[in-house]
Amino acid sequence: MKQFYRALGLGALVLLIQACTSQGPSFRKNPVDDLIKDMTEVPDFSIILYDMNFDEQSEQYQHQYRILKEPQGSDSILSETTGWLQVSPEYFNEQVDNMGMTIVSKTNGTVDKKVSPPGYNQYVGNEKYGQWRQQSDGSSFWEFYGKYAFLRSVLGFGYSPIYYGGWYDYRRNYYPYGRTYYGTASSGRGNRFGTTGSHNSSRSTASTWNSKDQSFKNRVRSRVQRSASRSRTNRSGSRYRSGSSSRGRGFGGGK
Repeated sequence: MKQFYRALGLGALVLLIQACTSQGPSFRKNPVDDLIKDMTEVPDFSIILYDMNFDEQSEQYQHQYRILKEPQGSDSILSETTGWLQVSPEYFNEQVDNMGMTIVSKTNGTVDKKVSPPGYNQYVGNEKYGQWRQQSDGSSFWEFYGKYAFLRSVLGFGYSPIYYGGWYDYRRNYYPYGRTYYGTASSGRGNRFGTTGSHNSSRSTASTWNSKDQSFKNRVRSRVQRSASRSRTNRSGSRYRSGSSSRGRGFGGGK
């Protein structure tokens, strides 16, 4: 009889584990974390959310990143763009407004995950890379030194000026508080940076996301928000069931 109850208890435990596993979402590591890990020995780098897409056929959320890095002992900046990388609905939803922005930077060995306009955390305002030049009207703009002039194109600015006023506003009123700065378009309407910003429309390489019509974007935004919400609910429920059923056995759930 003891063996019967022992077998019954074991079977119930297996079913419980299977139920919790099947109801919770499968774990998908953030590819950005892998990129950071791969550049452990690189003291300075930036990761820009270069493009994004939803593949309706495979139902996959995808990101493409542009990486700027300075190898150890070098004062040159290398630029590379990744292929399409699959991301979770939660992470796609988290970054859906940040295309064209720096989402991770590392300076002197310190990683910073504050989202910022491209180059604002590391290159703009840094006298190693350039200087502020004053115009006849009294306004100032950022000028990269000749060696780093290519950064204007790589960061997506092209011929658009980088004004001191916007950079200063970001560094003083946004960066210290972890707030995301999207700026104001030169027309005075809409954002300068971010997914819907004028900065993306001026990029030399057309964006996959911005080439889609608005109805597609609205469908994806609605879908990813539902998917992310469902994943959080399922994951929370799985942790609760696992923790409550395993009380006293040393099992626990947590993120």
